[in-house]
Amino acid sequence: MRRYRHIAAVLLSLGLAACGNRQPQSDGTEAVGVSVTRHCKELTPPAMLEGQDAVEYMLDHCWDFLADTSGLWLSDSLHLAGVPLPEIEQTFANYSFWLDSVPDAMAVAKLRSLYARLRDCFGARDFDRFMDVAKRYLYDPNSPLRNEDFWQPLAAALAADPLTPPELRDSYAYEARTCLLNRRGTPAADFRWSDRDGVMHRLYDINADHILLFFSNPGCTACKEIMEKLGANPYIGEMIDGGELAVVNIYIDEDVEAWYGYMSEYPDNWYNGYDPDLVIRTDLLYNVRAIPSLYVLDADKRVLLKDAPENRVIAYLENLR
Repeated sequence: MRRYRHIAAVLLSLGLAACGNRQPQSDGTEAVGVSVTRHCKELTPPAMLEGQDAVEYMLDHCWDFLADTSGLWLSDSLHLAGVPLPEIEQTFANYSFWLDSVPDAMAVAKLRSLYARLRDCFGARDFDRFMDVAKRYLYDPNSPLRNEDFWQPLAAALAADPLTPPELRDSYAYEARTCLLNRRGTPAADFRWSDRDGVMHRLYDINADHILLFFSNPGCTACKEIMEKLGANPYIGEMIDGGELAVVNIYIDEDVEAWYGYMSEYPDNWYNGYDPDLVIRTDLLYNVRAIPSLYVLDADKRVLLKDAPENRVIAYLENLR
């Protein structure tokens, strides 16, 4: 798996502490009781563990330090359970990388286990703030580590949790439902699209070993940058020319005139079209939360990468050679 940021181990030494029940905390920015800070320390797996066993060990133990409820840890705008927020965020970046290094079913099981554990160990305020970090890394469209398949079990748990404020449960339930669309390993939703000549096509009519499904907008700066990166990559160009890869570039909004006006910018060796029925956007076939959005499908139209950052998509396609 490709790393998107420097993965520096910033974790405390092992040692599970018994957790108390989750209790409300002050909503203020000041610490409650004695203000105590702590820091993460390096965690490494035992020498006898290798490969996936070592990764699974890190997933199981990288948050052990947060289970220590023996102190009155500082909880303010800069600390979460006594730990400076930048350290929490770096640890979550590491955790996200390890999640992506194991099978999806295992990753989901680890996330559910983490939720249950921290729900009981944390006060309400720290638990909510931890979930905010998780959502920002796993669900924010701008996150280089985003993965809806990993946010889904957390959103579902929050939606069903009686301790989640009632006004937030519907929002989490919506996120949990839409994250289930086009999960990795499942068949992508089919749809019809029109080319520049008004000829109708279907996604499932495209025959190629792999399909790069690219939802873009005319005039979108980030879309143009991705087009330039793909066009400048000789390996991807060879795959397109050899019929191994098809790029299906689809506009999902209603300003078709603007799309036609931008046609000269689209590569001729791509499938370029628009959704005349607006079903992708309005029926949430793909839950396109931001443009651009990239998917990689196999020959059977199963989802291999879902709404993945462009660097990860390009690296994945290069590794197919």
